[in-house]
Order: sequence, then C-alpha cells, then structure tokens
Amino acid sequence: MPAFDQLSPALQYQIVHTLGFTGLRPVQELTIDAVLAGDNCVVLAPTAGGKTEAAFFPLLSAMDREDWRPVSVLYLSPIRALLNNQEDRVARYAGLIGRRAFKWHGDVGPGPRRRFQGDPADILLTTPESLEAMLMSTRVSVHALFAGLRAVIIDEIHAFADDDRGAHLSAVLERLQRFCGRDIQRIGLSATVGNPHEILRWLQGSSQRPGRVIDPPRPPGTPDIKLDYVGHLANAAHIIKLLHPGRKRLVFADSRRTVEDLGKLLLQAGVTAYVAHGSLAASARRDAEQAFEQGRDCVIVATSALELGIDVGDLDHVLQIDSPRSVASFLQRMGRTGRRGGVAPNCTFLTTSPAATVQAAALLQLHAQGYVEPVEPSRRAAHILAHQILALAIQHQGIPAVDLWPWLAGSAAFAELTHDDREHLLATMLAREILADQGGRLWLGPRGEKLYARRNFHELYAVFSTPRLITVLHDNQELGNIDARFLQGLGEYRGPATFTLGGRPWQVTSIQWPRGTCHVRPAEEAGRTRWSGTPQFLDHALCQAIREVLVSDTIAPTWSSRAQKVIAEQRQEHLFLRDTPQPFIRDPGGGLTWWTFAGGRANLLLARMLEAELGGSVVARDASLTLKAEAAASEYSVRQYLAHLAEQARPNLADAHFHTNPGASRLSKFEPCLPDDLLASLEAAQTLDWATAATVVHALSKPDV
Repeated sequence: MPAFDQLSPALQYQIVHTLGFTGLRPVQELTIDAVLAGDNCVVLAPTAGGKTEAAFFPLLSAMDREDWRPVSVLYLSPIRALLNNQEDRVARYAGLIGRRAFKWHGDVGPGPRRRFQGDPADILLTTPESLEAMLMSTRVSVHALFAGLRAVIIDEIHAFADDDRGAHLSAVLERLQRFCGRDIQRIGLSATVGNPHEILRWLQGSSQRPGRVIDPPRPPGTPDIKLDYVGHLANAAHIIKLLHPGRKRLVFADSRRTVEDLGKLLLQAGVTAYVAHGSLAASARRDAEQAFEQGRDCVIVATSALELGIDVGDLDHVLQIDSPRSVASFLQRMGRTGRRGGVAPNCTFLTTSPAATVQAAALLQLHAQGYVEPVEPSRRAAHILAHQILALAIQHQGIPAVDLWPWLAGSAAFAELTHDDREHLLATMLAREILADQGGRLWLGPRGEKLYARRNFHELYAVFSTPRLITVLHDNQELGNIDARFLQGLGEYRGPATFTLGGRPWQVTSIQWPRGTCHVRPAEEAGRTRWSGTPQFLDHALCQAIREVLVSDTIAPTWSSRAQKVIAEQRQEHLFLRDTPQPFIRDPGGGLTWWTFAGGRANLLLARMLEAELGGSVVARDASLTLKAEAAASEYSVRQYLAHLAEQARPNLADAHFHTNPGASRLSKFEPCLPDDLLASLEAAQTLDWATAATVVHALSKPDV
C-alpha cells in the first residue's frame, strides 16, 4: 500500500486540502511505512528535506486512529532556539487532527507550565535537561503526565550522540520508558551522520523494536562552493558587504569572539547585520533571527547555534570564516541554502590565514570524496552514571541501591561498565560523602549537598559544567552574559572597562557581584571580549587530508587565485613532506619536530609517552610534535623508542590510561564522584586517541607499507 494511503483519512484530507501537498518526498514515503510498522528509525535527509513531516505524519495518523491520550509524543531538541523555531510548525500539524502541542524549557514561565500539567497537550517539545528537571521535580506528576507516551522524536540526533548530552539522553530515555511501562518508539532525525547504523544501535537502548535507517538517495546537483583567501577579518567584512548585495547572507564563524568582531565591523561599514551565539540573551537572539528572517539585504553572523535546522526564512547565501572542524558541520551549514527549487546549495569560504586556507581546502577535499565523520557514542560514561545516581536519589527522595540499576540498565551509555565498575563508583561516592546511606536509602551526603544541591539542585539539571556568568543589562534590558573571570580582568587595565556584545560596544557603569549583574551603556569603541572555552583538536582524517593538500600539485576549481597563491606558498614551505611520510625536522634552536598529521588527540598521547621515556618536553599539535631539550637530543633514540613501541603493538588502551593527567583540566562536574581508574578511563576516552597513535607508530616502523 502506498505510504500516503496508510495515513488516517482525516490526516490525508488535511495534508492535501489544508497543507496543499501534491505528493510526498521519498524520505516521507519510507519513514511513514517504517514508523507505522512500529520500528525505531534513524531518518537522514538534508536540511529542509522533509524530515519533520516524515516523523510527525505517521505518529499523528496513529494518534488519530488509535485515540492516543496526551502526552503521547515527545519531541527533543539539543537547543531551545530549535524548539522555539519548531513550535508553531508542530502545533499546526497537530491541529490538523484537533490535537495540541506545548513547549517546555527554561524560558517558559510557571503559569503556562501549571496549565499544561492540568490539561496536557498531545505533543511535548522540550530539551533533555528540561525533561530531567521534570523527572526530578516534586511538583510534576511524571507518572500521570507520561502514562500515555508512545513515541520520542530526537531532532539533530548527531548533535547528541557523541558527547555527554547524548549519554545523558540515553539514560533519561530508559528512565522514561520505565515510567511508561511500555517499549517507546524512538525516531532520530539528522541531515548528516557518517555511521547511521551505529547511531541506530545507540538509539535503540533496551527497546526490542526492529530498527531501520531511512536514507533515501539525495537529489542530483552540484553545490556552488568557493574558497577565497582574504587575509584578515576587516577584509572579510568588506567582501561580505560587496558580495551578493540585496540578498540575505548567513555567515558562520567558529568562535563567539570572531562572531562579535565581524558583527562590529559589518555594522561600522553600514551593513544591516545581526549576531547570534549562545551568550546573547534569548530575547536578543530571537530579535536577531526574526529581523533577519523578515529582511532582504542583511547579514547574520552566527556560531554553530544556527546550523541546527533553525529556519531563518529563504536564505540566499552561506559564508564561512576560515574553516569548520568537520565535514558534517560544513554540510549542516551549506544545507541552509538551496531550499528553493532550482537554487543550488552554496558556501563561500573566506579564510584569514594560510593555515586556515589549507584546512578549508582539505575539508572540501574530504567532502568531494563523500566522507562524513563517524559519530562515536560513549558506552562507558561513568561520570554520567554518577549524575544519574544522584538524580534518581532526588527523584525518589532516597532510593535503595538495589533499585538503581533497573532504571538505567538499557542505556547504551553504560553498556561497557562492568558490575565491578558500578559497585566501585557507588562505593567511592559513599566514601567521599557525595552519597549517604540513610536507613538503606541513598541520598545526597554532606559533600554531595555542597557540590550539587545549590539553587534547588540546579547543578544536577544540566550535565555540562559552566563558568560563572554575569548578566549584562542596559536600562534593565538583558543583553546577554559574559564570563565573570573576563569581567574581573577588565579592572586590571587603565581606562574605561569596555567590551563587545551583540556586535556593539559597551562600557561598564556598575557591577553587582552578589547579584551576578553588570550594567552598561553604549560606547564609541570597545575592546575584544574574551569567551570561556577549551581548544579542540582536529581529527585524524582531516589532518591526513591537510597533508595530502600540501604534498599535491592539484588545484581545485573551487579555489580563487588568492587561495591558489597561498596554498602554493604553503606547499613550497612544506616540500620536506614529499620526501618521507613522517619526517623529523631539526630546527635552528635544536628542537626536533616529528610531522605525523595524526590529529591532536593521538599526538598528545605520543607526546606524554616520549616525555616520560626521554625527558625534556614535547609539544603536541594537530599535525606534529615538537621535542625539546633532552627529548630532542637524539633522533636515533626517538626512533629506537618508537620502534620498540611498534614491536609491542603500542600505544594501547593501558598506555592511554597510564598517561592521563588527572586535574589538568576539568572534563566533567562529576569528576569528584569517580574513583581514580574510572577518572583515568574518562580522560583517556575524551582526550587521547591511542588507536590512531598506534597506527602512526606502526607506519613509521614500516614506511613501505
């Protein structure tokens, strides 16, 4: 039976006569069939490719035919902005069959929440963090609210799967399934993922339903891609002003500082420009997105927050400052264009340094080869298990230890934690007084109260640690927030304390540290704002592609003449790479650089092992390691040690665990809960790549292979 004919008659009528559909897209045909068959699904289609309808139409049909009771469908998004963007659309689809949708997140007030609990909607749109808060709250009757839950839709599933939020989501889904007492159908949506079958296995958890990957053929067409070297940000602003006048342009940059600096330059140049990033107030972000959606000749400069499917209207052009760190991110961003018939997706790279130019060229080479990075979900997330133990203790107002694991056993995030691992974790949390045994029931101990009970357990609602943020106010209107440490540092310099936020300069007039607020007034000029964050390494595949660009003579048709010149100069500077795959180069100061192109996480492990063996210091970068002092004294000694490692099939997982550096950086707010072995395992998994390091060492010992 054709997919459309499987839908309920009422929904069929509304799709044709109210929505005006003349047919279904291939992804919708395939997904309707799978969802109505009861399967769990990972659905792949480009941005604006019809994934939302593909998931909701069959669920609404089942809701209509089988008279599901609210709340029957849960829609989860990684960010609030996407929920805000999808709210009207989902509500409209629900209204086709006389059903309702409700959005619940941190910006929704207590009044609407109370009304929703008294009269629940059929579809609930929320984030995993807000869902966690609901499960833990004594004011939310979770059993009653989710008794009728049948299905969960996870949008932009690739943004969850390979980090702490994905491990957290996996656990929360298992808790929710136990509340409901039924096998909840799970549907993940994504535009870009390199290993969808692995994501499906992660999504399945304890579900016994069959699983399907829905990946219809992509429509033919060649995207319009250009790579241009512009030298610095001021030139980029000038080119953006001149490029595509009268059109809407979305510019991506990979740091909030670059977004702010470019936004300020565009405004100074008379361009109608807006900025969007996570440190702006929600109202400011919404105002920017709405103004951009309604405008024509305008620019919005954004971080990755706008790559996750948020609709900003018909978009003409996407530009990228320098290069994203992954092909998947590039595809998400370019996918914002080409939504209108006959218009090809497009992206113009404007690079500000030679290194960024080569990286962009390498990324485009991977894209041309059809490569997309695999997503690697955690299966040994002990820190998230600690978080869930604390959350369950609060949810149940104390819980027997024997009852913990049945709530979480199906979560893929804990699949590789043994019984002994779990018992060791629990014993450590008790010994450190993070937990306390109160008459056979686990509750927060004195240290647990101190660490995690602040602001009515707010620290437990979110998985990630965040720096202390200061709210910035102008005439009592919230503009956004900045890092308290940056604001403190402004007092160390002479002159007025100024910074840039929302692309505009501000001068500090007063700071109320106890209240966490900073009052400002407009300024003529301002210094650059420093944002919190940790640097991220490039992965092995992109580093290898960078090497291929440097040793090749090929000129891609996407490169401008300026990009060609810069890449030619970089190739000339790196001629030594053509002599051997992994050369050692002695610098004038006596240092020794080993060019591995292994990626930063593999090089970091190799650096620590070389330091431990040879002494001195070793600096790890994405493409190379630089040995100094004793470590650089003898290239022969370095090669001899690496040959010894290759003979022993090392580095291995044990090496990664041994060469962790606990306390050097905070990986999770739940580190205090972890015994030393599980903390070492966490750091090894998140910061060190032993498998690639072993591949590099083996290749060095057998250069002919």
